[in-house]
Amino acid sequence: MKIINLICVLIMGTIIISCQKSENTVTNSKDYVAYLQKKENQVQKDALVQLKFWNAKIKKDSMQISAMGKAAQVYSNLFQTTGNIKYLKQAEQILTKSVEIAAIKKEGYLLALARNYISQHRFREAKTAAEGAYMLNPNKASKMVLFDIYMELGEYDKSKKHLEGIVDQSDYNFLIRLAKWNDYQGNLDATIRNMEKAKTIAESSKKEGLMLWSYTNLADYYGHAGRIRDSYEHYLKALQIDPSNSYAKKGIAWIVYSYEYNPEEALKIIEAIAETHQSPDYFLLKAEIAEYQGNKEDKEQNLKAYFEAINDQRYGDMYNTYTALLLAEEYQEYDIALQIAEKEISNRPTPQSYILKANILNLIGNHEQALKIAKEYVVDKTFEPEANYQVAQIYKANKLLDEINPIKKELIESNYELGPVLSQKILEL
Repeated sequence: MKIINLICVLIMGTIIISCQKSENTVTNSKDYVAYLQKKENQVQKDALVQLKFWNAKIKKDSMQISAMGKAAQVYSNLFQTTGNIKYLKQAEQILTKSVEIAAIKKEGYLLALARNYISQHRFREAKTAAEGAYMLNPNKASKMVLFDIYMELGEYDKSKKHLEGIVDQSDYNFLIRLAKWNDYQGNLDATIRNMEKAKTIAESSKKEGLMLWSYTNLADYYGHAGRIRDSYEHYLKALQIDPSNSYAKKGIAWIVYSYEYNPEEALKIIEAIAETHQSPDYFLLKAEIAEYQGNKEDKEQNLKAYFEAINDQRYGDMYNTYTALLLAEEYQEYDIALQIAEKEISNRPTPQSYILKANILNLIGNHEQALKIAKEYVVDKTFEPEANYQVAQIYKANKLLDEINPIKKELIESNYELGPVLSQKILEL
């Protein structure tokens, strides 16, 4: 009888575990496996054909300004498709030359150059270019780019002013920026609502570029809201439009890792992405997964690969935040980390840049100085979970335990967004 009871208990235990796994599983490898197979990238192939066409026109006439603009756009598209930094820099070179020689409609080339600088995290230069375009023509396009740049620079009052200057609830470009503003204010419901409106407009227009952008951004926001199945479905929608889209694949990998706790499958997805798309980010994600698995050797190898990748000077300041944190947390290279943090504050004086410096100071042991910076520049000025986690660490170091509990409760609700490694550290606050 006891043996029968034991068998029943084991069976029930198996059923319970199976049910829990089922509840935490939204993905199915059959949905995305075809997108992971290494195939000819049609988007890249088409872009290279276009590039050959426009470059031929430029060679025939070095002053062929319209061809230069088209070529720059193709280079930008190639960067998005391949992640190869050389294409972004080539686009910059052409756009810089276009601004120099343009006799008419110079503002258009200035705005394109500003967007290029944003991609490179050269926000001060982006601001100069966009403000130059605005002076030439204070139209809707220049206001939208200035909104984007001021948000990146933490100049939120200026962002709001330009957003108010382009209000149009039927306009896709207004709605996606309104969603970004809502997100900054911590109003996730409004963010999603406005992105869903933008998605409807994109689908009605049948413009694949707008649809793709809508699906991937909505997928991100759904993930933040805990709507993981909706997030997954929208990443799949993006892949149906562009099977080579690395951002959507990485989003699925994050769901598999952070929600389903399946690091092995997540690594398979990331490895497949990295075969056709270059980005130092992948090494960081692989290092985090290795840490979660308790694999110190793989973690170190991936961190080493990350630093080798960013040695390419063409990346400039694009990975400053990641690099500074790694140098401080993993290697105790505090002086270099602080120098990078100071540079980030100079480039981009946002709450995220200030918490970077405060976090490093806290690690060094300058707890009071870290607290001062956090209170002045970060607390109540951002809703980003990772920033709030670092604030909680600073509170803990300063023995302000009563301040930690409200933050800890919010952070636990953001477990999916933060990932398993950081979520475990939150429990230790």
